[in-house]
Amino acid sequence: MMDERIADYHVSAILMACYINGLTDDETFFLTNALLKSGEALKFNDKPYFSHMVDKHSTGGIGDKTTLIVIPMVASLGVKCAKQSGRGLGFTGGTADKLMSVPGFNTNLSADKFLEAVDAVGAALITQTADISPADKKLYALRDSTATADNISLIASSIMSKKLASGCNNILLDVKCGSGAFAGDFKDAKKLANLMVKIGKKAGRNMMAMITDMSEPLGDAVGNAIEVVEAHEVLNGKRGRLRDLCIHLAAGMLVLSRIEDVFDRALEIAGKSIDNKKALKKFYEILAFQGVESPETVISKLGHSKHSLDVVSNGSGYIESIDAGKIGRIASLSGAGRIKKDDEIDYGAGIIMHCKVGDYIKKGDELFTVYFGSEKKVTEGDIDDDIIVLRETLTGGSELIKEIIVC
Repeated sequence: MMDERIADYHVSAILMACYINGLTDDETFFLTNALLKSGEALKFNDKPYFSHMVDKHSTGGIGDKTTLIVIPMVASLGVKCAKQSGRGLGFTGGTADKLMSVPGFNTNLSADKFLEAVDAVGAALITQTADISPADKKLYALRDSTATADNISLIASSIMSKKLASGCNNILLDVKCGSGAFAGDFKDAKKLANLMVKIGKKAGRNMMAMITDMSEPLGDAVGNAIEVVEAHEVLNGKRGRLRDLCIHLAAGMLVLSRIEDVFDRALEIAGKSIDNKKALKKFYEILAFQGVESPETVISKLGHSKHSLDVVSNGSGYIESIDAGKIGRIASLSGAGRIKKDDEIDYGAGIIMHCKVGDYIKKGDELFTVYFGSEKKVTEGDIDDDIIVLRETLTGGSELIKEIIVC
């Protein structure tokens, strides 16, 4: 495929067969290994900290800015993190796009500078390099054009080929579940999580997967620059579901790296890294090493696009649900995401939520505000009536951490 001895239509036929008939676990591992070997793999095994290095991956969601918080947390606790993140395609930008909204931040470090950052600062955050699993990039484009993108085996092999190439011995997977995730229900999320854990284990990695809730946006901000601002607020002590999830993810990484054996103690240690501002200090160190002058000042100047639309409630009651997927669609319309891979992102575009599941809302209360760069880019006609559902009585929200899988 890579040297074009096999035509795209032949590969497309294979993808259709995989989609219709499925793949066994062994076949999925074989595909993962083939994608991995199509490119280069980072090598940290000569480093004294190799056995304690940890990588993380999220399957993505609406307002998912956890990497910006979790990596500084664990790095401040002595765990080395070499994180490669992709650009977004869909509702909002990926982690790389969020970081690129910070003036001066360099996501394209050379291999030597990347290793230097991990050595000196304890963590680095860069875009995925072109020589990491290049066959996956070609396969992904064909999956998109042949409508075979949402096959669990193909998704698992795509994700794990890149995670195995990252060179880390320990990998944490955050598998999202809900209206704002690929896996809309728990059964599919668990199937994907189990398959990726099996692939990692067979490749000799220590694996942990957390199945986490994405039935409503994670945090208040959905976009790029505004998500960086909220990540900074969490590192400064802001509480809520976003902080709680980040503490759990960081605790999982501490256990994987064998910094702590008991998960409850790891939770406590992770939380303290925020409370004592060590994680915030590490965040600034990462930004500074990768080109940001006076990080605290730069973050304080980040903002949203100049045009806005306030969405208000048509009724009163308790919020039963917020459709994260539909919030993501509006964020994409605002310019915060890409429909096509070459679309430009408006870093200041996005959504600020003013409510969450369980809140009591009165008629006329603001539900969320959409920000965009050009006038009337988003109008009231773009807002579905059923994005936020109210009911007369209070109901419990979805469980944040649905299951933890260790192998």
